Amino acid sequence: MQDPTADAVPVIAEQGPPGTAEAADGRAAAGHHSGPAARAAAGSPTTAVFEVLAASGFPTQLAIGAILAAAGLSPFGADGRLSMAYLAVLMPADTVLLVALVVWRIRAGGERVADVLIGRRRVAREAWLGAGLVPVVLGGALVVMVALHTVWPALHNVDANPFEALLRSRVDALVLGLLVITTGGLKEEVQRAFVLHRFDRQLGGARLGLVLYSLVFGAGHIIQGYDVAIATTLLGVAWGTIFLWRRSAVAPAVSHAGFNAAQVLQFVVFGS
Repeated sequence: MQDPTADAVPVIAEQGPPGTAEAADGRAAAGHHSGPAARAAAGSPTTAVFEVLAASGFPTQLAIGAILAAAGLSPFGADGRLSMAYLAVLMPADTVLLVALVVWRIRAGGERVADVLIGRRRVAREAWLGAGLVPVVLGGALVVMVALHTVWPALHNVDANPFEALLRSRVDALVLGLLVITTGGLKEEVQRAFVLHRFDRQLGGARLGLVLYSLVFGAGHIIQGYDVAIATTLLGVAWGTIFLWRRSAVAPAVSHAGFNAAQVLQFVVFGS
């Protein structure tokens, strides 16, 4: 896997011939992410720590969960399974709150949201790259899961993915598909981009942020099993590396959304 640091994979590698739009885009992107002024814009390291913690997703989900509990909405139905109604409220609400939080903190740091999350690369080009990476991450995840089940079968400690129980009809599959696409493709990649950006500027570098946040990302999926948590950690490393390579969240967002959509389709077609 490539070195995820910005220095190891410089943005200017994407420049085109002198005088072209690609060359201008590459120089602008490289200039934007360097220099003491850019590092100072994010604020103090203490502020950055609180921003990263707030953007981790746990505080926002706990807050929304408390509100839903007060309103009488439980995460589990009478049968003990995850409630689709609960997720249909929690996940979009958390996405809106988290994205708003990230936008607020980027602007509070004196930076432009588009510069931090999208960069100077062409969105359509990045989207095509992300789409092309979907089969790559699917294949990689499959190889990791097969290897884990072969080498350490005990890691497969959850017989049935709890999200599978939600798929009782085509409508359920459609709703879940929309939820995981927006959550994975939008919220989680906005989170990742913001956290890595803050680490890169204020908290010890992008490499440290990539490792720590990937571990947190994997831990957030432990309800699906230890094997899934490990595979998800590695997926987090992959999507984070793509962001640091491209300095744009578009490709990892499209890749993540496509991966999640494929997972739901797999549950519908094969039941596992």
